[in-house]
Amino acid sequence: MTDQVLTLDLDGVKDKASLMDRCVRDLELPDWFGRNWDALADSLTDLRAMPEGGGLLVVVRNWRPYAKERPEEWEIAQEVFSSAVDQVPLLSVVLALGGSS
Repeated sequence: MTDQVLTLDLDGVKDKASLMDRCVRDLELPDWFGRNWDALADSLTDLRAMPEGGGLLVVVRNWRPYAKERPEEWEIAQEVFSSAVDQVPLLSVVLALGGSS
């Protein structure tokens, strides 16, 4: 059961730095978040951030332009998301297919 849904909107994201800033904003990460792949992985697998008794669904929107602009970074981001989901049964990350060019 999913109790909380967060939308990670990548509209306008052109590089890793702006992706990390968007993660801070949209995933409600602390300002001291390290803004690197390891810190993102750690944050996604931190069960203390999960709603009590439920799960967390992260919907990634407007990801296609970033994936096209920075395919290597996007591949790493997908690996981080996938690994976090594998480690945390209460976490789901989905890619919204509509509304992106």
